[in-house]
Amino acid sequence: MYAVIKTGGKQYRVAAGDKLKVEKLAGEVGSDITLDQVLMVADGDNVTIGAPLIDGASVKAKVVAHGRGDKVMIFKFRRRKHYRKTQGHRQDFTEIEIGTIAAAGKASKAKAAAAE
Repeated sequence: MYAVIKTGGKQYRVAAGDKLKVEKLAGEVGSDITLDQVLMVADGDNVTIGAPLIDGASVKAKVVAHGRGDKVMIFKFRRRKHYRKTQGHRQDFTEIEIGTIAAAGKASKAKAAAAE
């Protein structure tokens, strides 16, 4: 069983036991969080697609760690104009471990239309 969730402006395909780094979330290390923006749930051949979200579906996850990513260097340069600018950036992240996927809700209109 897997699900597609949306968090931090990105979409992730997750299954129980997966560990992934997402944009920083509020929550202490070791606490449980609920991700309720579920776009799709698949359980074998039974696939539920939201329009855009699935009502009542949620994914429970545990916060493993908070951290900062690798430094990304931004370098701007204009030739022959005596202009150069260097800047660095480190993005905050939260590492989570996926627990359970609760697939409640009805099939969307998009799935019914695709079946026809």
